Amino acid sequence: MQYKCKLTVIDKKVFDDLQEKYLADPKSGACPFYEVGAEYIFERYGDEDTFWTQGKGAHCSEAWDCFSRYVYTALQGGSIMRDWTNDEHMMIACCNDGTRPVIFRIERLDYKVVYVDAPAQAQEKIAGELKTLDGVTDAVYRPDKNFIEVFMDRNNEVPDDKIIALAGKVTRID
Repeated sequence: MQYKCKLTVIDKKVFDDLQEKYLADPKSGACPFYEVGAEYIFERYGDEDTFWTQGKGAHCSEAWDCFSRYVYTALQGGSIMRDWTNDEHMMIACCNDGTRPVIFRIERLDYKVVYVDAPAQAQEKIAGELKTLDGVTDAVYRPDKNFIEVFMDRNNEVPDDKIIALAGKVTRID
């Protein structure tokens, strides 16, 4: 099993009264860095390690400080927030800017990497068929990497033998 982490901006707040009272620019407004609905995917598989590349200047340092530990935990397959949220693979966090916080949903995505000995067109078709398996939430052929990512329902992992039965000439599953 492999793991990715999806970070979604779910809200932004502005506390005008606090900005007016405490900031050098009392009309600074909402955070200019993030937009509600923006999504960021972190992954660590093969030669990909976006935890480090997305962390270097791609995110506000105050926000990175608040969510990086949860992203890292998710990428290692850990429980992000056990017994705190209704799903231990998900966390709600906000940045440290007290006058204009940004609120994030952080989710662990569980998936398997499936290598199939087939041409690209056939692998795209196989990915579509894998989506029909019970417990599969999505399947995506990655032509840049020549493998299929099979995303699992966190509570219903799909056994490798079911993937192999549907996909055909599977050479490896990670």
